[in-house]
Amino acid sequence: MKLGRNVGTVVCTCKDPKLHGKKLYLVLPLTDSGEPAGDILVAIDAVGSGCGETVFYITHREAVYAFEGEEIPSDATIVGIVDQITGMGSIP
Repeated sequence: MKLGRNVGTVVCTCKDPKLHGKKLYLVLPLTDSGEPAGDILVAIDAVGSGCGETVFYITHREAVYAFEGEEIPSDATIVGIVDQITGMGSIP
């Protein structure tokens, strides 16, 4: 799993039918200390996160199976909302 921050939303009028009703966010990958760590990506939200929140996400094949009983066409899926990180630099 990787840390990221929701920095925006994506709205699509034409998309795969399996994506209907799913929220799409722009996610900025973060290092453990909260610094940007790569290019922004589009991720499907499986947990009800919102813009500005720090999240953790999965990528590649695992992202397809984040929704129980469904296979969603995805390269990245948000699977958790970060409340607090201890033992490392703090993430704002």
